[in-house]
Amino acid sequence: MRAIWKGKKIAESDETVVVESNHYFPVSALDMSFLVPSNTKTNCPWKGVASYYTINVGGELNIDACWYYPEPKEAAKSLCALFENFQFPCFCLLHCWEPPWCSISD
Repeated sequence: MRAIWKGKKIAESDETVVVESNHYFPVSALDMSFLVPSNTKTNCPWKGVASYYTINVGGELNIDACWYYPEPKEAAKSLCALFENFQFPCFCLLHCWEPPWCSISD
C-alpha cells in the first residue's frame, strides 16, 4: 500500500490496517522528511489522544493529514498486534484530504 501526495510517496508498506475506513501504516513505512509536527490534538473515545503531523511537499501543506496515538488506550493497543514488527507509537495514519492530488493505493 502506498500513500502519495502531490506526486511524492509519503508512506509505503505491505502491512497496513484499515480502521474506520482509514489506512494505518507502521511508523517505519513513513518518509518523515515530508512530515512536520503539528500542535493539534484530538481525542478518540476508544483510541486515545491523537497527535498530528502536517505533510509538506515543496512548501505545499496538507494540514494535520497524518496522525498517530502516542499512548493508545487498551482497545487500540490490540491493533498493534496486527503489525508484524510493531513499536510505539505503533501506527500512524495517512489521510488524504484533497483527491485527486493524493491517493492511497496498492
